[in-house]
Amino acid sequence: MIAQMKVRGLMFDPYNNAYIVILRDEEHSETMLPIWVGKSEASAISFALEGVAAPRPMTHDLMKSVLDIVDARVLSVVVTDLKDNTYYAKIHLMGEDSEYSIDSRPSDAIALALRANAPIFAQEEVLRKQASEELDQWLENLKPEDFGKLDS
Repeated sequence: MIAQMKVRGLMFDPYNNAYIVILRDEEHSETMLPIWVGKSEASAISFALEGVAAPRPMTHDLMKSVLDIVDARVLSVVVTDLKDNTYYAKIHLMGEDSEYSIDSRPSDAIALALRANAPIFAQEEVLRKQASEELDQWLENLKPEDFGKLDS
């Protein structure tokens, strides 16, 4: 099974000195998937969420431009696995009547999906693996003000 996710927001985790992109299940809003990402990946996701264009193309903007030039499109992004606290993803593309599946870091896949207006999914096995009581408590205690803008 697969769950459609939506980017709920970004926040900074001072304990790990990293950013967290929060994905929420579209159908079951209580199901969330936090993915820790680096500052540059968080900035790329934030820019896409806020519709901000960088003065020069960022890597994900470049990827989207290359896909447009070769008449390929992003069909979807899927967070496929969680192993040793590392998430894995695939980008599904359509180009010249063929589908392609490309391994990706989830942060890059999400940044590209946002630019391409492509849906984001997570395998339910990934959601089950990350669902711990401690994590659920942490997510329940999140407040809207916890989701701030990124420092650029």
